[in-house]
Amino acid sequence: MTSGIHHITLVTRKVQANVDFYVGFLGLRLVKRTGGFEDAEQLHLCYGDSIGSPGSLITFLVWEDGSPGRIGLGQVAEVALSVQPGAIGFWIMRSLQFGLNASGPTQEFGEPVLRLTDPDGVAIKIVGSALPAYASPAPGPGIEPANAIQCIRGATIFSAVAEQTSAFLQDYFGYRPLKHAGTVQRLISDSGDVVDVRDAVGFWPGVPGTGVVDHIAFRTPGVAALETVERRLASRNSSVTNVHDRKYFVSLYVREPGETLFELATDGPGMTVDEPAETLGSVLFVPPSDAERAEAIRTRLPQFSLPGEDRIRYLDLPFVHRFHVPADPDGTTLVLLHGTGGNEADLMPFAASLAPRATLLGVRGRSVEEGTLRWFRRFSATAFDQADIRAEAEAFAAFVEGAINGYRLDPGKLAFLGYSNGANFLAAAMLLHPPLAERAILLRPSLVLEARPDADLSGWRIVMIEGRDDPYASLLPGLAAVLSERHATVSALTVPAGHELSDADLHALGPSIENWFA
Repeated sequence: MTSGIHHITLVTRKVQANVDFYVGFLGLRLVKRTGGFEDAEQLHLCYGDSIGSPGSLITFLVWEDGSPGRIGLGQVAEVALSVQPGAIGFWIMRSLQFGLNASGPTQEFGEPVLRLTDPDGVAIKIVGSALPAYASPAPGPGIEPANAIQCIRGATIFSAVAEQTSAFLQDYFGYRPLKHAGTVQRLISDSGDVVDVRDAVGFWPGVPGTGVVDHIAFRTPGVAALETVERRLASRNSSVTNVHDRKYFVSLYVREPGETLFELATDGPGMTVDEPAETLGSVLFVPPSDAERAEAIRTRLPQFSLPGEDRIRYLDLPFVHRFHVPADPDGTTLVLLHGTGGNEADLMPFAASLAPRATLLGVRGRSVEEGTLRWFRRFSATAFDQADIRAEAEAFAAFVEGAINGYRLDPGKLAFLGYSNGANFLAAAMLLHPPLAERAILLRPSLVLEARPDADLSGWRIVMIEGRDDPYASLLPGLAAVLSERHATVSALTVPAGHELSDADLHALGPSIENWFA
C-alpha cells in the first residue's frame, strides 16, 4: 500500500513574504498557482520539488492581511523538511545570511534538527535524514543539489487523545509505530516519512486563521483505494467524510478523533495535468467550475513576484491596501473604496472592466460592525458617528498623501471610485479635505456628513450614479446639490438597476470619464 504524506496545507496572510521564504530562502519550486477549489477567490499556491511530486508539496491558502490563528489542539503544529544529513551546516549559514533566527541543531529521534519560523510564525524544522527525494530538487540560486530540500520529512500533531490519533493514522493511513520519546509517539509510513503525535492534553485548542496548518494530506495510489478507505470510515458512523475532485488529485477529508483535519489524496493525475514540467507554476489557473468568471477572479486575487522579479514594495500606511497592476498599465490609478461588507479587492473586477489599463489601488475600511467591514461607525441605519467620519477622513487623506509619495503615483492621473458605504465616505472625505481628489466616481452614494465645510471644489469632476430601483433611500440629489454649490462639475446619472452594480453602470460611466485624463 502506498502511504505517506502527500501535502501539507497552511494559511498565510502575506503572499509576497510567503513566496520569498519558500522559493527564495528554502529553494522550493512554485509548481502551481490557482484559485481555491472551495473558494475560487482565494489564492492557492503549491511549492515542491522540480515536478511537484506527492510527498514534496507544501501548499498555502492566501488570506491576504487576514486574522492570525493560534496553534493548539487538533492541529499540525510543526512541519519538517528533509535534507541530507551533511547539509545542516549549510542551512545554519543560509539562515544567518537571510537574517533568520534559527535555533539548533538539536537531536530528535537521532536526527539533527534546525528550527526556524516562516514569516507567519509557522514552526519549520529542517531535518538531516536519509529519506530520499522523490524527484530532483528544484534548482535554486545559491543552493547546490546536495544541500537542497529533498521532500517532507514529517509533521507534528498536537492531540488531547494521542492514543486515538495514533490508532487512526495506523488504521486508515498506513502508518505504523516507530519510536516513543516522552510525550511523543513517532509513526512511520511506507514512504519513510514520519508523523509525531504529541500528547498535549490540557493545552488550549487551536484556532483557524493565518499562520496555522489547515490540514495534512496523506497518499493513496488511486481512486479505488481511496473509495475503500471511504467505505471503512463510513462504517465507523462517527467520522463525516467528503470526497472532492481537485483536478490534480482526488481527495477525501475527515477529522481524526483529536479533531485535526486529515485528507487522503491520490498520487495522480499530478501537477503536470494542465501545464508541462518546464513551466510549472507560471500560469494562474481558475477551477473549471468558475470558468465563466475567470477574469474577474484573476483580478481579485493578490499579485506577487518571484525572487528576482520586479515587485511592489508595500508601505506601512494607515489603511490595508492592495494593488492590481495590469499587463500594460497606462499610468492612471483608480483608488477603490468598497461597500459595507466588502474588502479591498471587491471592486477590482468592476474597475478593471471600466479602465482595463489602469492600476487599481483597493483600500480596506477600518470600521468593523459585527464582523462586517465599513468605513465609519454608525449609531443606526440612518444615524452616523460624525466624529468617526472626520477622524477616518483625516486618516484617509494621510493615506492618500503617503501613497502618492511612497508609490510615486501621478496626482494628475489619479481618480477615486467608491461604492455605497465607500461612496458615502469618499464624498465626506472630499468635502473635509478638498485637495484629496479632483476626479471621483460615486456609486449609490448618500449624504452622511452633517456639518459640511464651505470648500471650493472648482475644477473637480464627479460622476454620481443612482439605481432607479434601489430599495435604499438615496440622498443623491442632496449630495449633488452640495457638491455643485461648491463649484464641482457633477454628472448625476440614473441607471436601470437596484443597489447592486450592473453592466448599466459601466455603460453609463464610459462616456462620462473618457476624457478625464486628456
